[in-house]
Amino acid sequence: MLKKSVFSLFLVLILSVTAACGNEDESAGANNNESGAQDEEQTGSGSDSKSDSEKENGSGDGGSQEGESSQQAEMPEPDLENVPDVVATVNGEEISGEEFKSSYEGQFQQAAMQSQMTGEEVDQDQLKQQVADSLVGTELLTQEAENRNLEASQEKIDSTLKDLVEQNNFNSQDELMTALKEQQGMNKEEVMAQIETQVKIDQLISEETGDVEPTEEELKQAYEQAKAQQAQMSGEGEDAETPSFEEMKPDLKEQVKSQKEAEASQALVEELRKNADVSINL
Repeated sequence: MLKKSVFSLFLVLILSVTAACGNEDESAGANNNESGAQDEEQTGSGSDSKSDSEKENGSGDGGSQEGESSQQAEMPEPDLENVPDVVATVNGEEISGEEFKSSYEGQFQQAAMQSQMTGEEVDQDQLKQQVADSLVGTELLTQEAENRNLEASQEKIDSTLKDLVEQNNFNSQDELMTALKEQQGMNKEEVMAQIETQVKIDQLISEETGDVEPTEEELKQAYEQAKAQQAQMSGEGEDAETPSFEEMKPDLKEQVKSQKEAEASQALVEELRKNADVSINL
């Protein structure tokens, strides 16, 4: 029997992390090339007269750049030792160690990339607990959707599949299925079953949130937050260029709606967990 976890909650993250890693490598390579070109311009013909010993010892620019590139490429490894066969049990339904490992690796990659930027080490014990709690929450939502006899229409399934293809920049469903087969070991039947479960959970969250159409005040507040973040990231303060409110309005609507749905989902999980039989074995 297929385990009823909701893969699409992690799908965008996993695939975007893979793409980000590729972009980071390309960016690192481009930076090294630019650095090498600048060094060459500054040193002129003297760069061609390096001694053989310098080349052998790697004391030249190339050796230094290779060392820096090697350091940048180093990534911490996820600690998956001692993960039990059954990580958690939710009302008699088991969350397997393999399912946990798959989710944890995706979350860890993102945390490790952030760690490289901030210099702070990943707290793997804390991250493991967060992933386990997330999987428990997903299972609770799945069970509640089934308890309410929610059904997934073919139209909604097709729409969700189309969204996943577009969100992950694939050209077709076949490309998406191939990527999931290679990265997650999931065949098409498993993918479609997971999408059906996701559609049911989406309906469940819709029932909980009701009308989540953002107000004009909420959109303006989100816009001001976006402007502040842009100013902080660019280092230009109030001089940072930001698209107008009207230009950003469609994206802001989606952002606020997603935030409201996430809050409703979390509140429902907390309520369901109060009356659930949950055990975590980490």
